[in-house]
Amino acid sequence: MASFALAPPLHAFELFGIKFFEDQADRDAEAVIVDPQPYNVTFTASEGGSVETALRNASALLADQDEPASGAAGLIAKARGDYRRLLAALYGEGHYGGSISIRIGGVEAANLPPDTNLPDPVDVTIAVTAGPLFRFANVNIVNQAPPTSDRGDQVDLPVMRGFGAGEIARSAVIARAEQLALEAWRQLGYAKAEIVSRDVIADHATNSVDATIVVNPGRHAAFGPVTVSGTRDMNPEFVAQQTGLVVGQEYDPDDVRRAQKRLDRLEVFRSARFEAAQSIGADGLLPYELLVEELPGRRFGLGATYSTIDGLGLEGYHLWRNLFGQAERLRLDARIASIAWPIDTAQFDYFAGGTFTKPGFYHPDVDLVAAVSAERTIYPTYTETSAAGRLGLSWFFSDEVTFEGGATFKRARFDDDFGTRDFATAGIYAGVIFDGRDSSVDPTEGWYAAANVEPYYDFIYGNTGLRVEAEGRTYFGFGEDDPFVLAGRLKAGALLGPELSEIPPDKLFFAGGGGSVRGYAFKSIGVDDGSGTVTGGRYLLEASLEARAKVTEDIGVVGFVDGGYVAADVFPGLEDLRLGAGLGIRYYTGFGPLRLDVAVPLNKRPGDADYAIYAGIGQAF
Repeated sequence: MASFALAPPLHAFELFGIKFFEDQADRDAEAVIVDPQPYNVTFTASEGGSVETALRNASALLADQDEPASGAAGLIAKARGDYRRLLAALYGEGHYGGSISIRIGGVEAANLPPDTNLPDPVDVTIAVTAGPLFRFANVNIVNQAPPTSDRGDQVDLPVMRGFGAGEIARSAVIARAEQLALEAWRQLGYAKAEIVSRDVIADHATNSVDATIVVNPGRHAAFGPVTVSGTRDMNPEFVAQQTGLVVGQEYDPDDVRRAQKRLDRLEVFRSARFEAAQSIGADGLLPYELLVEELPGRRFGLGATYSTIDGLGLEGYHLWRNLFGQAERLRLDARIASIAWPIDTAQFDYFAGGTFTKPGFYHPDVDLVAAVSAERTIYPTYTETSAAGRLGLSWFFSDEVTFEGGATFKRARFDDDFGTRDFATAGIYAGVIFDGRDSSVDPTEGWYAAANVEPYYDFIYGNTGLRVEAEGRTYFGFGEDDPFVLAGRLKAGALLGPELSEIPPDKLFFAGGGGSVRGYAFKSIGVDDGSGTVTGGRYLLEASLEARAKVTEDIGVVGFVDGGYVAADVFPGLEDLRLGAGLGIRYYTGFGPLRLDVAVPLNKRPGDADYAIYAGIGQAF
């Protein structure tokens, strides 16, 4: 029978003298190679499956065997460190009676002096006997937090995460139980809750473990003032206000996390870190210091897109951060697209625009956004020359939900099969976005939904209209670390208004292109009236299905099928459905996958290309 009781260390979890979750730098100080000592490792374990995998992953000798050790002393030090690492791995799998043998040149590494002469290379054998599996017998948390009816403050009970009688006594379960016990108190406003002791007893006669964790919740706390340090051009009072932490408000770790996200959204800090005071004041307030480092005030970028149908597109932007000391942003964008051979500048698309963003507009979670733009774009079915403006608000209601709303105005001339027509439209828009994906550029699970409604009035024709659009996406990952992902997308739209000839083409719906139905040109799928006149439609329905698979850590392949309907006044028939299919390759980088897709139209029309190639950054959806 063995027992161990102590206050937990600051940076690691310790059990029976073994440290868990320690820093890599602490583990491998011997990694500097002075006198190269190559070696070959033979590894055996009495248990296979997850136990053997955990042991192999824990061994520094195995991980580093392709690189020589730093002399005999370095190899022996690495081996002696492996005793501890392998024992920690056994504890992590619930085996507390195992044995470990590490032999270097046939001699147990624990018995070798550092100045031993070793052959070059030397054989190293690791043999681990896992021993019996231990289970929890008696578990107890002293001073466990009381239950709460507030769903936002509810924390899983440790028993729900394996800390219960009869469960496998993994060391990580004990560590997780401590975290949950502390989090439960902190959610109730006890910011300085701490583990004062843990008493873990392994009974080798019964292969069982008794564990008692003692918690000291400390004092109840409310947020104190936030002091900002490190600002250069930013207004520190605005930064403190933007955290949303109000003096006297009950402490809640969720509020601190939300404050961190508010600061990240400002896009002006290289780093921003909260540090709570060491103790709660006599007034019950817990002050915070916010340490920030500002980014440069300016940034610019260049980009390019290409498809065999739509040609080459070049774009750039210039961003000014923190114009007036409160994280105001001004971004200017310019784009030239539809560049094809032979060069014909009359067929180029042009765009220029600017967007001004004022964060913290009357509330830390609300941004004021104003934008103006001008463009000339040649689409397959019409040409647009326009100037537009938008003024609106974005409300970041929660981590997943964003509301948007505002007003728009646009003056435009369109050339299409109806002739040359001018429009001057003003409208309002309101939208909501739910983003529950695990990543915006390479999602593997979760779902995304967006909806937008836009009533408008056209001053030239005297018409009113209403445009409604909704889209949903979902993702399912399979396997460890989700190497296989099944992704789906569905989009629908409807427009209520006058005759098609009196509706601006940009209000109508089209399909086709890299983000729609691949294999067809951008906005080339519309409504044909039977006489060769192609316009946009009142109704849109699109769907996409992708199967994504990682071949290596850096390379992935994708198979996809896209489909789209565009209808005038009646729901289209099956013959009007446009289908595209293809294959793609992905190269995964730190900022997202680089995408290359090749698609073919499955039911092409006269004039459609035989295939299309698309390149970009991030998944197609």
